Formats: sequence, structure tokens, C-alpha cells
Amino acid sequence: VRLQTMPKPAPGEPPMFKGTFDCLSKTISKEGFFGLYKGMGAPIVGVAPIFAVSFLGFGVGKRLQQTNPDEDLTYVQLFQAGMLAGVFTTAIMAPGERIKCLLQIQQESSVAERKYKGPVDVAKQLYREGGIRSVYRGTGATLARDMPASGMYFMTYEWLQRLLTPEGQSRSDMSIGRTIFAGGMAGIFNWAVAIPPDVLKSRLQTAPEGTYPNGARDVIRQILKEEGVMSLYKGFTPIMLRAFPANAACFLGYEVALKFLNWAAPGL
Repeated sequence: VRLQTMPKPAPGEPPMFKGTFDCLSKTISKEGFFGLYKGMGAPIVGVAPIFAVSFLGFGVGKRLQQTNPDEDLTYVQLFQAGMLAGVFTTAIMAPGERIKCLLQIQQESSVAERKYKGPVDVAKQLYREGGIRSVYRGTGATLARDMPASGMYFMTYEWLQRLLTPEGQSRSDMSIGRTIFAGGMAGIFNWAVAIPPDVLKSRLQTAPEGTYPNGARDVIRQILKEEGVMSLYKGFTPIMLRAFPANAACFLGYEVALKFLNWAAPGL
């Protein structure tokens, strides 16, 4: 978020951060190791329900297109089901992302100097300043990110599952290593699609009130005019470093839970 939202440097001045590792070293130097975990309260609270709702949305999207529960869908249909999952999660994601981003851009080392003391304080101040609309600012941008990204996410995982499942066996027979690979690559493909709208969302959600009266349209115009198209990919390196392990773990957990439920409650 810091790389995505750092201001354009004045002529002759260096940028706030030269890249991923410069941002890492400056953050640790100024704020300590735990400065890397700013804004994690909201995502930690929301991660379980978000993924539960995401997989629920994907399941609903598949069932709406199937004529029977065992029917294999085309990749286009899987993409569409994944897009529905993105719609399902936006209601939870949008305010959580807004809170997380505002906490992460705070660089003051002293708690007393910070505008926001924590996730609850952010929510209270946003509601006081602009009501529920302020809390949910960036919902459209979040939806524009999550619909295509979720479509790519689930389609990629299903594609790799089919590719990696041994002939004559079912998906439940796929090894842990192959599940980890498929889940990790799904995360990579997901973020390859999501990064540009994520930059727009982060800029919009962290800007002072009134900066972008027309929302994401104003953000993209300003970025393209002042910084160029490559600025839409700011934060690429840290996002991709996180994408593989985080999503490999997510899908591994999902498959383990699925196997357990099929064993414990086969008729569920």
C-alpha cells in the first residue's frame, strides 16, 4: 500500500521509496519490525468470513450454471462463477480494505502522533466524518478488482486441478504438493489481474475527502497523466512474493477441510 500510494516526487527530489526493499528497510528503521504489520487487525478479523463467503459464492455460481451437481463446467463458466464470488465478498472487503490502507500509510513512529489508533478508531472517525458512505468509499473499485480477479483465481485453480489430477483418479486423490502448486499459481494469476485496480482502490481509499470527486475515473486519469501506465503496477514485487504462499495455504486448507467434511458428514 505504501508503494502504491506514495506521492509523486518533486522535480530533482528522490522518491519516498526506491522499491520494495527500500520500503522494507525504511519501515523497519523508523517504525520497528511491527511496523510491517500495521493494519493487520481488520484483515485478520475478516479473513475467515471473507474466504468462507468467497468459496460459498463460487459454489453458488457453479450450481446456477449446472444442470446436475456432477456436471463439469467450461472454463468460461468457472470464470463467471468466480466473478460471482467477487461480488459476494465485496460487502465485507470494502470497509476492511479502507481501514487497512489508512492504517498502513501512517508512518509516525509514536502512537501519540498517529491520527488513527487502530481499526476501531478508524471506523469511528470515518463514520463521524462522512457517515457510512465514507466507511464504504472505494466499494466500486473493490468490485472492479475482485470480480475479474476472483474469476481468474478459481478458473486457474480448477484448470490446474484438472491438469494435475492423475488420469482415472478424482480431485481428492491429488497430492499435497500439487494442491500447493495449483493454489499458489491461482494466487499469482489472481493478482496479475488485480494489481492495476488495486492501485486505483488504494489511492482512492487513502486520499483526503474530496480529492477525487468522480471516484476511480479521476484516479486513473491522474495516474496516467502524471506517472504513466507502469504506475498501475506499483507494489508488484511484494504482492507477488506474498501471493504464492498465501494462496497455496488457502487452497490446501480448503481441500483438507473438504476431505474432513466428506468423511465426517458424507450426506451434508
